[in-house]
Amino acid sequence: MKINVNFYGYLASIVLFTIFSGCAGRQYSHLLMDDDVDMVGSHAAGAATWNPLVDESVAKLLGRCPPAVQTVGFDLAGQATIGQLAGHLPQSSEIGSALATGPASVCFIGIENKSAEELLDFKDQLYERIDSQINSAETFRCISRRMVDAALLETRLRPDSLFLPENRQIFAASLGRAGTPVDYLLYATITSGTTDRNKSSQRDYVLTLEMVNLHTGDFLKESAKIRKGYSKARTGKWWNYGPFGQADG
Repeated sequence: MKINVNFYGYLASIVLFTIFSGCAGRQYSHLLMDDDVDMVGSHAAGAATWNPLVDESVAKLLGRCPPAVQTVGFDLAGQATIGQLAGHLPQSSEIGSALATGPASVCFIGIENKSAEELLDFKDQLYERIDSQINSAETFRCISRRMVDAALLETRLRPDSLFLPENRQIFAASLGRAGTPVDYLLYATITSGTTDRNKSSQRDYVLTLEMVNLHTGDFLKESAKIRKGYSKARTGKWWNYGPFGQADG
């Protein structure tokens, strides 16, 4: 019996369609080890962008706020008089901190997103990552986020309104009544700048941390930047950032 060749082609098409359509709805996953590289997002910033930004900006900020408390040495204590030992001798001295004179409480107000992208579920994760790293420093103690939110709700103040001295005092009084005195306000801001070139683009992500002394208004500011290129083709990285300086036009 002679079978038309088109029949086999039709049968093969059905088989292939069945195989690929069956796999289309599947999703596979695997656990990542600590030394595995973070995935680079194809359309927006992801873990490979945000995590290094947090680590660098926090490290810079803490690097400008060195330990400001120096314990009195044994020799100095041995030479002290009875009156000094009774409490008249200062137990610490300032040794160069730009803001602090000892372990201080930090109120992390939140993250303001001024970039071209939505943070989605990364916003809360970035908050927790910054909060945990600040809290791990020996010279700082972070106030619970729940306490901060409750104080903002009680005072009906917006985070940006705390730059006014009278509003800072009202906010600090609310936290003080709750048993959590505050020394510094910490703000985080995310910005981005986009450069387009035909079907390719470059986006510069900047994370800025600003630490404000609640009592004096003095502040420190540190930031970190990561540049990321987007293209329609896999060869876009070489084409735009190759060894011949193609990115300059």
